[in-house]
Amino acid sequence: MAEPRNRYSIVSLVFHWGLALLVLCQVLLITAKEATDGPISREFVQIHKALGLTVLVLTLARIGWRLANPALPMPPGTPDWQKFAAKTTHVLFYVLLIGIPMFGWAAAASAGGRDIDWFGLFNWPLLPVERSRAMAGTLMGLHEAGVKGLYVLLALHVLAALKHHFVDRDNVLHRMIPLIRRRP
Repeated sequence: MAEPRNRYSIVSLVFHWGLALLVLCQVLLITAKEATDGPISREFVQIHKALGLTVLVLTLARIGWRLANPALPMPPGTPDWQKFAAKTTHVLFYVLLIGIPMFGWAAAASAGGRDIDWFGLFNWPLLPVERSRAMAGTLMGLHEAGVKGLYVLLALHVLAALKHHFVDRDNVLHRMIPLIRRRP
């Protein structure tokens, strides 16, 4: 199950693309919530909350996996500033993929005093935060700021991957997308 030498393991691929898909679902759920009202809108929010907590748990599991299975090295000749930027970006992804759900959990559920029904299986426990509209608003502001930061990181991540593939013509993108053939 450890990382192969020239591409990421199936576990790393599932974490990467699974979390990417869940984040996309989160965006679509909030977009759908804003386009509707009434019970269906509230249902979109409930699913958004449950998926957000799923993102939190999976991100913690992904960090555990990464600690046991370090990332593959950058291609030879990669400038130090690019290596630093890549590591920093990945750390910031982890910070945001933990922070955004935590602030959402604290804002919408705990400060608001509303339970989070985790897909009908159980109610997620509330965090010990002040229950007030002001606190919920502050925490929701942090949640939304984190989302904006995540959008910026996603754009940088995609642009860097495309740069590696089309400009540097190395195998960085091949390591994470199984359908891309390895370059010699």
